[in-house]
Amino acid sequence: MAGKNERQRRQARERHRRQQEQRIARQQKVRRRWAIGTLAVLVAAGVGTLLLVFLPGGGAKKPAASASKTPSASPTATTSTVAEPAHHCSYTAATPVAKKVSFPPAAPEYNASYQATINTNLGKITFNLLNSKATCTVNSFVHLAEAGYFNNTQCHRLVSSGIYVLQCGDPYATATAKLTCSTTSKIGAGTPGYDFASENLTGAKYPAGTVAMANEGTASSNGSQFFIVYRDSTSGLTASYTPFATVSSGLGIVQNVAKDGYSCQYGQAGGGAPKEKVIIDSVTIKKT
Repeated sequence: MAGKNERQRRQARERHRRQQEQRIARQQKVRRRWAIGTLAVLVAAGVGTLLLVFLPGGGAKKPAASASKTPSASPTATTSTVAEPAHHCSYTAATPVAKKVSFPPAAPEYNASYQATINTNLGKITFNLLNSKATCTVNSFVHLAEAGYFNNTQCHRLVSSGIYVLQCGDPYATATAKLTCSTTSKIGAGTPGYDFASENLTGAKYPAGTVAMANEGTASSNGSQFFIVYRDSTSGLTASYTPFATVSSGLGIVQNVAKDGYSCQYGQAGGGAPKEKVIIDSVTIKKT
């Protein structure tokens, strides 16, 4: 009997250890994705050495890359290695998958001109997509929009110090979800099941109206999450986030949401859940 009890205790300890490791891994993954907020806080405070934890970005690393347990010092800022507009796009598998969707086509419509309309509970926000400068990014965004990937999700993160952005694009943040800023939440960590390389970074600036990709801190970790710049953030952002669109109408909606601030804060990462819900009902794409 004593031997059996000891085995049961060992098994219980092992289960507890595994649960702790899984919980820590989830927390660290989310913290890595919240990096831009830390950058904003440190820039606002005038800190010279920046530790980044990244805006939840679309391309989560594959399981083998999860060995990196602490935020890196800065994102790898490299431009796309192909001439734009790109004639071929590469997408690689990534986790966690927030909502199942197929990979975008490898052959983009590089000569097309696109306009995207984000239909929200607060009104329409319209983007002009920069297909000639960020072809593979636009190819992915159009693919996700047409697949209904963004439907019934909410913009989960507002940053209003150092940088001024509203972040969207993670289906873990469902339209009905209550954003609690918990470090154990999956919100902010979701990918579409693939990632891809950054583009259009040479001399990239982030004035009001810029729409750019969020990432995990490397030039190959883009996925579905993006952010809308509602006030010039060029001085607070390094050229590490692919600008792929500009807002042509509806920026005032985001600016009004920003005025209301956020209801809770994402720890040291900076920013938090907007007080006023921004729900994406659908995204429509028009060739112009």
